[in-house]
Amino acid sequence: MLKIEPGFRESLVDYLRKNHADICRHWFDDIEPSEIRDGVLRLIVREPVQLRYLQRCCGTHFTEAAQNVTGRLLVVRFVSPEDDAKYDPRAPVAPAVSTPSDEGSERPAWLDEQMLLSPDYTFGSFVIGPGNRLAHAAAQAVAQKPGRAYNPYFIHGGVGLGKTHLLHAICQELLRAQPNLRLCYISCNAFMDLFHEAVRAGRMNDFRNRFRTADVLVIDDIHFLSKHEQTQEEFFHTFNALYQLGKQIILSSDAAPTEIPDLEERLTSRFAAGLVARIERPCFETRISIIKSKAELHGVALPDDVPSYIAAKIDTNIRELEGALTRVRGYAMAAGQPITLELAKQALEGESSSRSGNAPSLQSIIESVTRFYDVKLTELLSKRRHKSIAMPRQVCMYLARKHTRFSLEEIGGYFGGRDHTTVMHAVRTIEQKVGADSKLQAEVNRIEQDLLQRSER
Repeated sequence: MLKIEPGFRESLVDYLRKNHADICRHWFDDIEPSEIRDGVLRLIVREPVQLRYLQRCCGTHFTEAAQNVTGRLLVVRFVSPEDDAKYDPRAPVAPAVSTPSDEGSERPAWLDEQMLLSPDYTFGSFVIGPGNRLAHAAAQAVAQKPGRAYNPYFIHGGVGLGKTHLLHAICQELLRAQPNLRLCYISCNAFMDLFHEAVRAGRMNDFRNRFRTADVLVIDDIHFLSKHEQTQEEFFHTFNALYQLGKQIILSSDAAPTEIPDLEERLTSRFAAGLVARIERPCFETRISIIKSKAELHGVALPDDVPSYIAAKIDTNIRELEGALTRVRGYAMAAGQPITLELAKQALEGESSSRSGNAPSLQSIIESVTRFYDVKLTELLSKRRHKSIAMPRQVCMYLARKHTRFSLEEIGGYFGGRDHTTVMHAVRTIEQKVGADSKLQAEVNRIEQDLLQRSER
């Protein structure tokens, strides 16, 4: 057995921050080295979600760091305090590290395969703003009173706005309060794949037992049920079985229940029977707070003017903000310099944003269209399908697709959480009508001229 020298953990984490900054988290400082025996370094992790995350994602990186710090050929094994206390040095050492079946995993294997909760996604790290306040409050209520507060709980919004963060936060809070909870967290695509496999193998009883005996069922991206009639039928019965037993059902989607195309009406009505909460795009102040929160999580020191600069340049979603922060951090490390406003500008030079150059922003497009057609923004974002509203809405989507770099999903999310197919339909409709209707063509040209004049000011 080798003795752990004082400062070993600090050296280990320091190596990771210099060589693998993308995986580093501030809670790495809470990892406790146990001992080195028979070529195995045991690291104690007290938080179960952090333990499983490290086992699945970080074994190789920690092994590399341990070998470089000690100068010895070692493998790293992450263990819980309980597993470390009962460690048997005579037991054979597993040849691999960072596998799903590593010690410390107490939940059934069929759950572990389908869910890997991120320790980053907690209620404590979720930045609350005007656009997500209801969704956050409802998520906390569901975590405190599953099956009683809001059932089902349906959360929707555009890509990268924090839906998955809230799902992970709910799951972690539930498991912290009830470690033996039968919680099933799965993507809609994985649910459909398992369903088709069960049909082909004639194992539908196993499939139904798997999902209908859960205490909490969490399904991400439920909008992918669209157009899958057979899977919708099966999920309808799964939903009913759990709901009648008072089990909590949590769903996320890019679109509201009524906006998911080709979804059976009976499912739409059930999804809308609980609480439907929408997450909006973060405002400027919220984006600043998000950047500061992400920087703190990764242990990155930022001057006050850098978050403001990034938030002004990137106004799409949280993933883009985090990507910009990663580029700034990587640029600083490569240059061997501290992060400053000037360095951030150099790192993000050439990075397009919706406001860069003379390209109009999505907001300016909406303002021009609403002013030209004399409609209100709330009407464009509503579910109204009257021609006086539907046409300006389609023109907005057409111009947004033509003049910005937003994806179909992001544009749809901005316009009331609509599906990307709705945006695609709107773009094609305007393209066809502009070619055949000279009046509409003139209207679109006048709006584009207005946009050009405003962008040049």
